[in-house]
Amino acid sequence: MELHNIEILVEKYFSGETSIAEEKQLKAYFSSSDVAPYLEQHKAMFGYFGQAKQEQFTKTVPLQPRKRNYVAWLSVAASVAVLAGAYFFMNQEPTQQDLGTFDDPEVAFAETQKALEMVSENVNEGVKSVAYVHEYNQTTKTIFK
Repeated sequence: MELHNIEILVEKYFSGETSIAEEKQLKAYFSSSDVAPYLEQHKAMFGYFGQAKQEQFTKTVPLQPRKRNYVAWLSVAASVAVLAGAYFFMNQEPTQQDLGTFDDPEVAFAETQKALEMVSENVNEGVKSVAYVHEYNQTTKTIFK
């Protein structure tokens, strides 16, 4: 009858349904010398659990050296650099800039015409580019009708 009970406990063990007391009963059975021959294959597994329980880790664990926090120092240095740059930028003496003012109206008119001509050339370049886009749209409409 005990052998039948052990068979049931082995099935429950492999299904994950045994209690702690039932597992102790299995360990005691498999550590004894009178194990049934067809259950002999499980003896090594239960013997290992008993052996593994008594193993201890004896090696020393090397502690990792303390890492320096360079990111914190880097952020402090960056903020100091930004503050110093802002200070020097704000404390500069204002310089007189030539804003392109003219005393003679004819010279002012000529310079204005040059500036508008340059703008016109750039706008014409942009209009040529748009012509290619218009041609592309026409072709696309023809192909994907």
